[in-house]
Amino acid sequence: MSSSQDIAVRPITDDEIPAWLHALDTGFLRAPTSVSDQELKDRSSHIDPSRTLAAFDESPARTDLRTGETPRPVATFRSFPQELTAVGGRTVPADAISNVTVSPTHRRRGILTRMMAHDLTAAKDRGDVVATLIAAEYPIYGRYGFGPATWTTEWTVDVPRTGLDPRWSGPADGGRVDLVDGAAVRVLGPALHDRLRPAQHGAVSRDERWWRINTGDLRVHGSWTEPFYAVYRSAAGEVEGLVSYEADDSWQMKQPQNTADVNWLIATTPAAERALWHYLCSIDWITKVKCGWRAPDDLLPHFFPDPRAVSVTTHADWLWVRILDVVRALEVRTYAGTGTLVLEIVDPGGFADGRYRLDAGPDGASCVPTSEDGDLVLEAADLAALWLGDESAVRLAALGRVREQRKGAASVADALLRTSRRPWCPDLF
Repeated sequence: MSSSQDIAVRPITDDEIPAWLHALDTGFLRAPTSVSDQELKDRSSHIDPSRTLAAFDESPARTDLRTGETPRPVATFRSFPQELTAVGGRTVPADAISNVTVSPTHRRRGILTRMMAHDLTAAKDRGDVVATLIAAEYPIYGRYGFGPATWTTEWTVDVPRTGLDPRWSGPADGGRVDLVDGAAVRVLGPALHDRLRPAQHGAVSRDERWWRINTGDLRVHGSWTEPFYAVYRSAAGEVEGLVSYEADDSWQMKQPQNTADVNWLIATTPAAERALWHYLCSIDWITKVKCGWRAPDDLLPHFFPDPRAVSVTTHADWLWVRILDVVRALEVRTYAGTGTLVLEIVDPGGFADGRYRLDAGPDGASCVPTSEDGDLVLEAADLAALWLGDESAVRLAALGRVREQRKGAASVADALLRTSRRPWCPDLF
């Protein structure tokens, strides 16, 4: 077995992208076939090699004695620029992390730790306020200062049980629902999403490539099934909602038992949400609707006369956040209450370590390093879980993850940091 000294971690070159993609497929247990010309062209067009890391086993035993070439990468790691909406609607620059793998032949050798340290240091130097990722496995990222900052819930709607009027033919508010194609979504979607983001803390930015991939204009992996798209326009003609969905073809005893699977649904008003969910449940032959990734406090179940018709099928952590700049992170968000709190952050990574005095109120916040005794002592990962307003400091104290140095400090933290609606990240990246 090669030693850690034989493993080199570094950014890749353009010529190494095919080998990096092969290692990526290996790590995610996808068939280790040759990278297609189309995928290579697409990846090369949007990958920044300076932010795309690989680990190379350079031990003498791994070198091809015939050519002298080193083997392909044994681990992959990539980051890219992103904007994350903080509480109150302002955005912060984020270091979005994706494509993290370690080949099964090289696990448990500290490779991920080295790649993560390399990337987070670069992100801090760039001025990113946070780092973000979607964790494939829960236990991995807490040791790097990440905490689960948003959660997601998937529901299945049993349409016949909802109590909806089967004669429903459209919104009663003067709005309308129309079917559109992918080309229309690429025109309407970005502007709608840009209006949604300031209203939804936890949302992240989408680039043009996202819209192209999710409307079939750019096909990266495998076959493409064209979905249906529906748009909701208000009585004034304003686009306020979009949904992408697919339907299966299932019949039993000459009775339709079809399911509509929602790929994504975004809306800027409750009226648009209600209209699109009612539309999906009114489609002939559809007896179940799977809603896709929603916020845990989504309004969906309560749009129907019988909320019990909507059952939870998945509930899990979603967006993980790592605070890189405590001062900017705490000053950029808004606060409904008024108070002062001294936070003592324990961060082995060093990015958030220290004591910080937060003076916050509805008119703004000030956060400065301080030598005062901490009111609350917590790790960087738990600060990340609190920052978007979803977690409770009182709950973390009960779990032993937050320590009160001043009695009642956890309640003060909750009054300042928690939000009336839960954060939500609609995206996987």
